[in-house]
This record gives sequence, C-alpha cells and structure tokens, in this order.
Amino acid sequence: MPLVSEGAFIASQHSPEGCRLVLLGAPLDATVSFRPGSRFAPAHIRQISESLEEYSPTLAADLGDIPFYDAGNINFAFGNVPAALATIHRVVKSQVLDRGCRPLLLGGEHLVTLPAVAAVKARYPELVVVQFDAHADLRSHYLGEEQSHATVMRRVCELVGAGNLYQFGIRSGTREEFIFGQENTHFFPYEVLMPLKQVLPQLVGRPVYVTVDIDVVDPAYAPGTGTPEPGGCSARELLLAIDMLANLNIVGFDLVEVCPPADHSDITAALAAKVVRQALLGMGRMAS
Repeated sequence: MPLVSEGAFIASQHSPEGCRLVLLGAPLDATVSFRPGSRFAPAHIRQISESLEEYSPTLAADLGDIPFYDAGNINFAFGNVPAALATIHRVVKSQVLDRGCRPLLLGGEHLVTLPAVAAVKARYPELVVVQFDAHADLRSHYLGEEQSHATVMRRVCELVGAGNLYQFGIRSGTREEFIFGQENTHFFPYEVLMPLKQVLPQLVGRPVYVTVDIDVVDPAYAPGTGTPEPGGCSARELLLAIDMLANLNIVGFDLVEVCPPADHSDITAALAAKVVRQALLGMGRMAS
C-alpha cells in the first residue's frame, strides 16, 4: 500500500471527495547528519494538532471551512533512499496532483522536498520555491552523496533554476554555499519578515512551493529538531511569515525536520501543528 493511516490532522475530512488539499506524511529519516528521529514527526504533529483550535484569529478563518483530506503517511522501505524518493514523487503525482489537488507534506527530513518539488514542477513549469531554513542546504555533495538533507536545495535549484529559489533565515552553511546563494538565488540570511515583505510583490500570481524547515526558528522556541542552530527567528515571526503568504498561489507546501525524541514538552510539534494549520487556511483560499 502506498499510504498508511497515522491518525488525522485536526478538522480533516473523512473522505477525499470535494477536497482540493491533501495532507501527506513523508517519514523519511535516512541522511540526517546529527540527531535522527524525524520519521516520527508526521504522526506526532497530527496528535498535537488536537490541542489547537480550528479557528485562526490572525486569518479570521476556520479550518472547518477548508475541505482538506489527511491521506496518511507515504509507505516506503527504510534504507533505500532513491526508492523512497521515487515513491514520494509517485504518490504526490498520482494521489494528489493528478486528482486536481495540492499537496501539503509533513516530513521527515528535508530531502522529502526534492521529489515533491519535482512532481509539482511538472504540473507548474513556472514554479517558484520559497524556503525558510537555518541552513542553506546548497552543498553540491555531502559526505560523497548528491542526495542529502544538506544538498536538497542545490538539487531543487537544478529543477527550478536558482533564480526561482527564495531563501529566508539562513544562518549556517559553508563558505561555498553562502557564495553560491549570494550569487545565484534570492538569498536573505538571518532575517525572515523584512525581506519577505520586500519580495512578496514579485511572487504574486506565480505558482509557489513553500518549504519550512522548523530549524529556521531559534531552538529556544523549537528545540526538537535534528540540527538546532542558535540565532533564529521567533515562533511568532514564523507564524507571521506564513500568514503573509496567504494571498499567494501556493501550489505545494512542506514542513520538515521536527524531531520528536528531542522535543521537550512537545514545544516544537505544537509550533509545527500551528504552522500547518495556518498553511492549510492560506492554501484553502486559492484552492477553493
């Protein structure tokens, strides 16, 4: 079976009929370089979502009014990264895009973004990717591997073109990654809200894929992640940023790198669940 039930995110419909948004878990946890455990995030984020209200006062919208379907987790064998990526691509295409829907993925590590972007790019050739992240993820190779959570955005650049990648909050990477970003992508280190406000007019009307690595947030607010990096934005800043995207044509979204074994008191999972709620509400405006 390509999909396995892992409970459901709050307010999910019981059937995919009439839903334009599909939530998928992608529990890949294979190339992590520090703390493993992100494979447990999709189920945990779903569980913690029950602590939220369906209503968002910042968007004045209710999740109960947004028809979306939580299809469960993508099922693949651990240990075979190429096969897992191929399965993610196939499921996003066949179970979501081919049915006229838009995907929202729960990682898993950041490498899950690559097959999702590839599938969405085939449907939307002019795709733009917006990345919120502590790490540039622009390495050409990492420990001899081309496919890694440390190389994922370099591979995305090869898919969509580096000029169609917008990177916010970056505060960690090699010298070569920073040079590549500064010379090729729309590279905004350290800050999130101010540069996002500046570039929003460039994104209006274009198909946008959004990827949120939870470590863009300072570990004081989001300690449960595989590679924590001090000096990030606050939880409130990330939520404001997601709300700012609500009027864009978001055709795909993922949230990655939550690590439940390192998440004291479910702080990070609670933030992740709220980010997902806001993303669903924003995407629902354009997908309805």
